[in-house]
Amino acid sequence: MAEFLLQLHNVYLPWLLQIYSWILIIYILMSWVPNVRESQIGIILGKIAEPYLSVFRRFIPPIGGMLDISPIVAFFVLNYLVAPGALYLVELLYGLVV
Repeated sequence: MAEFLLQLHNVYLPWLLQIYSWILIIYILMSWVPNVRESQIGIILGKIAEPYLSVFRRFIPPIGGMLDISPIVAFFVLNYLVAPGALYLVELLYGLVV
């Protein structure tokens, strides 16, 4: 169990968070190109990214009715709050197991 938590902390969790960050970046950039989100890859990325982004869209209204900054906030929360918090949680669990 301890070995699994250590491997989760050092390998899998940072890797998964990095992949999800890239999915968010690609999905955000896809909004700048017409009809790309309606493509097959756009639909797949939307199913992955939208549940997380919708949390922020509920609380952050678009600026001027057009500029949606919620993806930017969601990206920073993922990279600066969720990722370190998840890594800390695994470290805490590893400390309890060992």
